[in-house]
Amino acid sequence: MRDFVDGSAFNFEQGQRARKLFAAVVLAALDDAIADDKKYGNGAEQIARWARSRDGREVLSCAGIDPNERVVKGLVEFVGKGVRTSVALSREESERRMAAENAEAA
Repeated sequence: MRDFVDGSAFNFEQGQRARKLFAAVVLAALDDAIADDKKYGNGAEQIARWARSRDGREVLSCAGIDPNERVVKGLVEFVGKGVRTSVALSREESERRMAAENAEAA
């Protein structure tokens, strides 16, 4: 029984690592689309096409993201904002966003 639990825990950890790897691929695709959007103006179209493709749906699924149309719209909106993923995920950016939301509410 103990071996089964250890094996299950190991498999779960491996799965979590794989999910993080695929999430990094999604973030890289977003960064590439943002770069294309700034350079050529077609980043939103690129990320939408990728997310709807077979490979894109597979990567999103492996990252733990349900590849539905709502997700595609969210990815397109994110690219439209033009903020790199590393900046968007930083603490300073989230604090700035919260301050802007509080200023709008007041």
